[in-house]
Order: sequence, then C-alpha cells, then structure tokens
Amino acid sequence: MEALLARGWRPVPFHDFILKIHARCDLACDYCYMYQSADQGWRERPKVMSPALAERAAGRIGEHLRAHSLTRVNVTLHGGEPLLAGPELITRVVRAVRREAGDAEARIQIQTNGVRLTESYLRLFDRLGVRVGVSLDGDRAAHDAHRRDARGRGSYDATSRALRRLAGESFAHLYAGLLCVVDPSHDPIATYRALLAFDPPSVDFLLPHGNWSAPPPLTGEGSPRRPYGEWLIAVFDHWYDAPRKPTRVRLFEEIINGLLGGTPHAESLGLEPDRIVVVETDGAIERSDALKSAYEGAAATGLNVMDASFDDALRLPVVAGGQLGFEGLSETCRACAIARVCGGGMYAHRYRPGSGFANPSVYCQDLYLLIGHIRRRLDRDVVALRAGLR
Repeated sequence: MEALLARGWRPVPFHDFILKIHARCDLACDYCYMYQSADQGWRERPKVMSPALAERAAGRIGEHLRAHSLTRVNVTLHGGEPLLAGPELITRVVRAVRREAGDAEARIQIQTNGVRLTESYLRLFDRLGVRVGVSLDGDRAAHDAHRRDARGRGSYDATSRALRRLAGESFAHLYAGLLCVVDPSHDPIATYRALLAFDPPSVDFLLPHGNWSAPPPLTGEGSPRRPYGEWLIAVFDHWYDAPRKPTRVRLFEEIINGLLGGTPHAESLGLEPDRIVVVETDGAIERSDALKSAYEGAAATGLNVMDASFDDALRLPVVAGGQLGFEGLSETCRACAIARVCGGGMYAHRYRPGSGFANPSVYCQDLYLLIGHIRRRLDRDVVALRAGLR
C-alpha cells in the first residue's frame, strides 16, 4: 500500500453504500452468494441492524461525503431480505441517511425479492422517496427453478403480484428495474420476454457467482462450452434488433460504451475503481458481497462503523486491490485485446486458490464471445452508416 501511495496512486472514495439491514431471508435461492457459498459468516451476525447502529452507519456516510466533497451518494438497503426489517427501521435508516447527507443528493434504493412488497410498503417508499429493485429470473419455470422458499415452494406468484403493483400507474416512478440471474438451461428469449412483461425501466443480467475453485453450473476448466456467452448473445440480438429499445439492459449498454471508447461503469466488467462498500447488521465494514462466493472472510476488512471510518477502509490493501484498474489485472488479461472493455470480469469471479484474484474471470471465454459478437454487430452498423452518408 505504501509503495502505491509513493507512486502517486490515491484511493477513490466510496460512492455506493450497501446497508444490510436484515441478515435473514424468506427465500432459500440455491445460487445465493450469502447463504449457499463459501462464507457462512451470516450465521454469527444479528438478524437485524439495530436502530443505534443504523444511525451510526448513516453518520459515517455523511462523514465520508463531507471528507471528499461528494455531491451525490447511492445507498441500497439490502439483506437477506430487507423488507423483513419492517417499516419502522426502514424509515429510520432512510431519514438518517438523508439527514447526514446534508446538501448532497442521497439516492436510496431497496433491493427485494418482492415476496413481501405490499401496497403498504409501496406507499411508504413513495413518501420516503425510495426506489425499488426486484429480483426476477424470467417466467414461472425459470424463476421457481431457483428462487424457492425453505419448503421448496416457488416464489413466482408472490413476486409477480408485487411487480404488477410496482409497475402500475400509482408507483411506476419508484420502479428501479429487475435483476435476473442467467440460467442457460432456460430459453433466453422466453426469459427476456417474461421480464419485459412487467415493463421494467432496466434489466441487469447477472452471472451466477462462481470462481476457479467452484465453477458455475454448466462450465468447468478446459470445457469448450460457453453457455453463458451464447445465452446472452441470443438476448442481445433480440434487444438490439428491436425497432425501439423497450428497456435498458445495463450489461449490453456498458459493453457498447466500452467498445466505443468509453469506460464501462459496472461491477461485472470494466476497469472503473471499485466504489462499493457494505455495512453488515453488526456494523462490520466489508467489500462487495460477491466476494463471499470465493472463501470465508474474503469480503472482510476487520473494521466496524462503530470505531472506524470509511476512509480507514480505503487505506487497506484489500480495498486497494479492487481499485487498481488495468494494473490490477492478471498478465493474461493485460495482454488481451478486449481488456479495456471486459476489465477482467467481476473481481470475485477471478478467484483461484494459490493465486488469489490475479486471474482471468472464470467466465473469460463467455465474456470474450459476447463482447466479440457485440463488436462485430457495431462494426457492421458503422460501415453501413458511413456508406449511407456518402
């Protein structure tokens, strides 16, 4: 860390704060990074964040904003399932964050599985100015294949009812979008159309968390299969060829941004410094949740908001590792033609025992296939556009 600072490198302040206000869930999704992966630290944490700790976390956010003269901050209420925390705690957290943010803009969102998203909650979020993101994996078959409760019952019906409320005229302005975990065993176009049926303003496709020691489903080291890339290509072509884009697809837009010379702003790709920090229900300051899929304690910093600031976390080597951009990539990635777009993939997906995160993503071949396909589509369109302008 000292060598980096001596060379003139400086950490980038956190902009995205994830507050884990409840550490349990009413679903038992089989791909969950929190409950089904290597890090089982949730078992030792309080079920719910205390009001006093929530106030302290909000105070630390305000402190960080003032220290770095930030004018805007993103705060996500998360879990587990954050709606389990109840309306009283949610209200207290939101009001504390806005108070501590002062003149800075506090964009607050809650990320939920939707099972408990009643009209009462939506009215509360309307009063508080909180946007709502919902997890949906497609149609009933695709969604209920993974997103079931502890008794094995699917959650599609409850989630779809909540989405119809959210997408309705009264609350559509609160609708942040959908998160969908890719499952190549389900039809890509059917999945995408099922998502569009709920009129989302945006869709974020997520690759199931995996790494070189625990590869994602349908893949394996040395396998020629690239099922995730092929699945995403099918969705991309359907989205790209639509006469008008019915919804934003963040992954595709960020890849296009990178191919056209911009800098992708997504945790899943690109070289932007990691600006995400998590506060757990016991006040622990942690790195991105996705790291819990790597090994026990991978996300830990050893700090707590009760006696440490977010600037203290920025000074840690483990946090700096996620902010090094191109310099932080493996030799293989630095030599790759699409490194500036892919950025090595999500940091958590690079883990391999023995070499840590200094590796290509376990999804390297899938990302290479997808980005190459999008580049060819763009190249053809640019050629056609130039010919039409002659």
